[in-house]
Amino acid sequence: MKIGIEGQRLFREKKHGMDMVALELIKNLQNIDKQNEYVVFVKPDVDKCLENTENFKIVELGGGPYPTWEQFALPKAARKENCDILHCTSNTAPINTGIPLVVILHDIIYLESISILKKGGTWYQKFGNLYRRYVVPRVIRKCEKIVTVSHFEKNRIREFFGWPESDSRLVAIYNGVSEHFKKIDDENELQRVKQKYKLPDKFFFFLGNTDPKKNTRGVLKAYSDFLKSSDEKIPLVMLDFDREVLSAMLSDIGDRKLIDHILLTGYVVNTDLPAIYNQCEIFLYPSLRESFGIPMLEAMRCGAPVITSNTSSMPEVSGGAALIVDPYKSNEITEGLHKLLKEKELRKELIEKGFKQSARFSWKSMAEENIKLYEEIFANTKKSN
Repeated sequence: MKIGIEGQRLFREKKHGMDMVALELIKNLQNIDKQNEYVVFVKPDVDKCLENTENFKIVELGGGPYPTWEQFALPKAARKENCDILHCTSNTAPINTGIPLVVILHDIIYLESISILKKGGTWYQKFGNLYRRYVVPRVIRKCEKIVTVSHFEKNRIREFFGWPESDSRLVAIYNGVSEHFKKIDDENELQRVKQKYKLPDKFFFFLGNTDPKKNTRGVLKAYSDFLKSSDEKIPLVMLDFDREVLSAMLSDIGDRKLIDHILLTGYVVNTDLPAIYNQCEIFLYPSLRESFGIPMLEAMRCGAPVITSNTSSMPEVSGGAALIVDPYKSNEITEGLHKLLKEKELRKELIEKGFKQSARFSWKSMAEENIKLYEEIFANTKKSN
């Protein structure tokens, strides 16, 4: 059996959520599956993070911007390589492939009519959402399997499209947590990262961005209220975030001076993230909507107490190992910060639960579940032929 895997953005320098999921899937398949053949299709770029192995072929494939690459270059290349299955990893796929198709549908947020999620975001994000709104409903009718990442999202997709529970094409396979996210005892490593990003001695950590679902404005309002109500002015660390965009958000919430308490690190390479989680006082993840929430588990594995939301997949994935708040009520986020600073026993309890909860998720297990899907599809294809 020969499986093609779409990994268009894997060689780009600044990888994000779906890129890391695809990368971990491929690396774990390389480790555990020595029987089948694989072809990974990527766009040429600077970070050559995958290498050919005996049964894995990496194909650097040109073909223009995302839509033309995906709709034309990818299926043509997959047919040329005689792939038995094409696995697309990033919420979309070619509408016409001529090959049995598996799609990872991480979420359908871009299809939902939740007004608060329509506001904000960059033009790039908006274009991507429009593209997916057109492509996904057409693609999923042709898929052999549709993989999503939580039971919440599985139910959400089923309800949205009106599919019966008996439709076995839709399956939930949990994401994992990379092994380098762990408690760090090496003081030199902690200091290296602290100095590299100029981290303060004590800080809150928030992985916000311009996507409205991340609730960045809500977190900033909660943090502003925390500083006003606390004698301890603990800084907030945010990663790859534009200073001008942040200034505009602070103007919106009426606290421009808050920027003096926020450290913008710029882009942080994934291998440096564990040391930041290890050193943060609290990790903030009160999103409005998530299909899974890998950063929660990363923080838990590093021993950071987590504040997250009572919405979508977050209670399912956090599994009682985080402080749960209503993300639409910034005062609850503020109260959560005070609570985890003051109540040492609660803090200790959540950290201990976090270690246990995060240990339930692994990329190896995720890869094994995908292999079972490939085998099922291949067997069904042979029967139909």
